[in-house]
Amino acid sequence: MPELPEVETTRRGLIPWMRGARIVDLKVRDARLRWPIAADLGARLRGRTIRDIGRRGKYLLVWLDHGALIMHLGMSGSLRVVSDMPAGPHDPFDLVLAGDPPVCVRLRDPRRFGALLYSDEPLSHPLIARLGPEPLEAGFNGASLRARARGRTIAIRDVLLNGHIVAGIGNIYANEALFEAGIHPRRSAKRIGAGRYDALAHAIVAVLSRAVAAGGTTLKDFAASDGRPGYFQQQLKVYGRAGAPCLRCAAPIVRLTAGGRSSYHCPKCQH
Repeated sequence: MPELPEVETTRRGLIPWMRGARIVDLKVRDARLRWPIAADLGARLRGRTIRDIGRRGKYLLVWLDHGALIMHLGMSGSLRVVSDMPAGPHDPFDLVLAGDPPVCVRLRDPRRFGALLYSDEPLSHPLIARLGPEPLEAGFNGASLRARARGRTIAIRDVLLNGHIVAGIGNIYANEALFEAGIHPRRSAKRIGAGRYDALAHAIVAVLSRAVAAGGTTLKDFAASDGRPGYFQQQLKVYGRAGAPCLRCAAPIVRLTAGGRSSYHCPKCQH
């Protein structure tokens, strides 16, 4: 699933095309996304102006002259900027913007887990309102993370994957941050001291910042809005490296499975 860096990369790539643009049309080829696209959404969008493109966790917020579109890339989706390229079977909609020729912002979503919703009050929408703090914004630190995780007996990796505790961190970056902080992914959140939470928060910010700078991680389907892949995969230290030597101590990286998700760690460096 595209995580915070991939969504942020997409946001930055779309800004030059979408900020200040006028919406000409919404062409819906298949409304059957995670939540069906409203039948009247095209009529509500035509002629509206896009003020800005924001992000909250893994959601894109397309701010209009009033209200906003809430977009999600789903499990394997991507938003691309195209002109006259024919749509494929996995391209459920185009958001058509004024231009000569018009520009289309096209969702490619093979698994149909993406979303396109409209809200007059997007920050109060149930998908957005309960999200935790943004890890790349001021105020996120070890103390704030520890306060939100306090008393939880679940594994620290699962804490990081809970968007109500901290927004936008997915499995790839949770694994990488825990490695940098030297914390075992299955360690109980309540068994981590203040100093180690400081190290973890610092690692989260560092890993996410490097991933954004590299354009995200391409493991299966993600690409940026211009179709280019993300390159952070080349910097992954544990994720997807089961059996490979740890880059710190050369011990084999171990893969564990819990809740249908894999986690990766070094048995010597993380405890």
